[in-house]
Amino acid sequence: MLQKYKIHSNQLCYICCMGNSIGEIFKLTTFGESHGVVIGGVIDGCPAGLEVDFDFVQKQLDRRKPGQSEITTQRIEPDKVEFLSGIFEGKTIGTPIGFIIRNEDQKSKDYSHLKDTFRPSHADFTYQAKYGIRDYRGGGRSSARETACRVVVGAIAQQVLDSIGVKVSAYVSAVGSIKMNKCYKDMDLEATYKSIVRCPDNEHAERMIVEIEKVKKEGDTIGGEITAIVTGVSAGWGEPVFDKLHAELGKAMLSINAVHGFKYGFGGVDISSSKGSEVNDIIIDESGETKTNFSGGIQGGISNGNDIYCEIMFKPVATIMQKQESIDADGNKVEIEVKGRHDSCVVPRAVSIVESMLALTLVDAYLRSKTNRI
Repeated sequence: MLQKYKIHSNQLCYICCMGNSIGEIFKLTTFGESHGVVIGGVIDGCPAGLEVDFDFVQKQLDRRKPGQSEITTQRIEPDKVEFLSGIFEGKTIGTPIGFIIRNEDQKSKDYSHLKDTFRPSHADFTYQAKYGIRDYRGGGRSSARETACRVVVGAIAQQVLDSIGVKVSAYVSAVGSIKMNKCYKDMDLEATYKSIVRCPDNEHAERMIVEIEKVKKEGDTIGGEITAIVTGVSAGWGEPVFDKLHAELGKAMLSINAVHGFKYGFGGVDISSSKGSEVNDIIIDESGETKTNFSGGIQGGISNGNDIYCEIMFKPVATIMQKQESIDADGNKVEIEVKGRHDSCVVPRAVSIVESMLALTLVDAYLRSKTNRI
């Protein structure tokens, strides 16, 4: 229902959905800012009777949290999740699952000089333009700190998927110009989290680490790519037309901070410049298995039973430790130099976030698929 609010300019504005939720049946709503007291979320639609592995939830949070290695931001947050509702005696009970994560290592003074200044390529200007007010401390709501909430939900979603034999994996496949073109089937993906850069191939991992350390010394940042694979998804997940499975996955991936590109389909070729005879996936048996997987496990917006394969591209972190030109709130030109603790490359910490967003999107697709038949 639309509601009427007064806003800073004394005009009237109609506000409905504010984009803080994702999912139709398995639904997540998050709240909180980077330097607020807590961040948190509510999961609605989680099936009852799931025995929650709290250690796995914490393990996923630890994989995302800051301060875990010399190539990540040195903000130190324990990221201990506190569940408030929806779980009884270790099992989900079908009611909304509420949780919080306390912010304990905020250094808000590092951002006081940005109160009336807009950082290049950040959400500072756009949040001010939209709301007329913003929390400038650490980016507020636009901070990647919010993604810790997604990891909590993703860890629970992955446990739902485990119960039906579906496995989600992701790894860093590129940092800057260092790209690993190896097939995921030829690597031990269990080795991903043994590397601080989250790359399962030791040779490429070492080169990536050197590159990140180099740009960090220069006060600069660098982008990268994450590859994700899902095995065990049966044919029939995804809704036709507007809620195609790849469209839902794309939305989930593009909602992650710093993501600027999403591509699905496996085969090592540029499909948009290929011929149909070169990239059509020939079905070879009644299970839907195909000779190739250029479709990335999805056809017509619906899973076909093959591995789901996608690549997610991250831009360089916008916060660089170099002087830059910008403007202040009055439109005056200024020169700014940011302070604080920031990642030089976001992709190592983003692997668990990608896995989480894949998992929660797929659980939602799975539950929606169960409503299509009697």
